[in-house]
Amino acid sequence: MPLTSPLTEPALREACLAARKVARSAYAPYSKFRVGAAVVGKRGLYCGANVENASYGLTLCAERAALSAAVAAGDRDIRAVVLAFLDAPRTGEGLELVPCGACRQWIAELAPSAGIYIWNTRKWYTPEALLPVAFSLPTGERKRRRAAR
Repeated sequence: MPLTSPLTEPALREACLAARKVARSAYAPYSKFRVGAAVVGKRGLYCGANVENASYGLTLCAERAALSAAVAAGDRDIRAVVLAFLDAPRTGEGLELVPCGACRQWIAELAPSAGIYIWNTRKWYTPEALLPVAFSLPTGERKRRRAAR
C-alpha cells in the first residue's frame, strides 16, 4: 500500500462521491452487487459502473468501464482508481473488497503507477500489491506493436 494518497483530500472526496453515484446506475440484476469506479487521470475524472449479462463472461466490470472511458478520451496518465462497492456486506475484520483478476490485469497495464482506493474499507493499494506478477508482453514485442500503430 502507498504510504500517502496520490490525490489531495478534495480530489479523493470528489472521486469517492463520483464512484458511489455511478454505482447507483449499475445494471446488476444477477449478482445484486453494484460497483462504481472513478478513474482520476491527468485530464479528468472518468466513471464506470458494472453492467452484467446473463452470459456472465460478457459482464463488464466498473473498473474496466472507467478505464475504457479514460483511454477513449486519450487520457493515459492515470493517477488513481477509486472503487465503491454499494452492496458489499457490512461484516467485521478480514473483509477484502478488491477488483477481480481481469480488472487487476487491466489496471496493471493501463494504470501501473496509480493508487487503487477502496471507499468501503478506506484502504489504498498499488497495482503490484493486487497483482504481483502481472502478464506483460516481452519488451521487444511491446515496441513492435507500438510502432505498428
